[in-house]
Amino acid sequence: QVQLVESGGGLVQAGDSLRLSCLASGRTLGTNVMGWFRQAPGKEREFVATISWSGSRTIYSDSVKGRFTISRDNAKNTVYLQMNSLKPEDTAVYYCAWKPWATMSRVINEYIYWGQGTQVTVSA
Repeated sequence: QVQLVESGGGLVQAGDSLRLSCLASGRTLGTNVMGWFRQAPGKEREFVATISWSGSRTIYSDSVKGRFTISRDNAKNTVYLQMNSLKPEDTAVYYCAWKPWATMSRVINEYIYWGQGTQVTVSA
């Protein structure tokens, strides 16, 4: 079992920045990939970003590329999502997720463990 706890969400204005954190605990040993997803009201959950075990490789959705940065600190079992130039359309519940092995993925169903989510609200 792997437990994931997100933090750092909040209410901000358009153009502001936020940094989300996700702390992993439990059976986190071994190579894994971490991802961030989000779900806006009335919409399906969607991929935001993912990062390799070493942190050397990242993938972003087109909607956040150039504005968001995913990173990780394996010594702290923590993955981050730095969000800059936030837009109202970024408003959503943000979830971090964990999958085993080294294969990076945008596919929701490939992630085994999920956090409870943190709300990000961006006002115009």
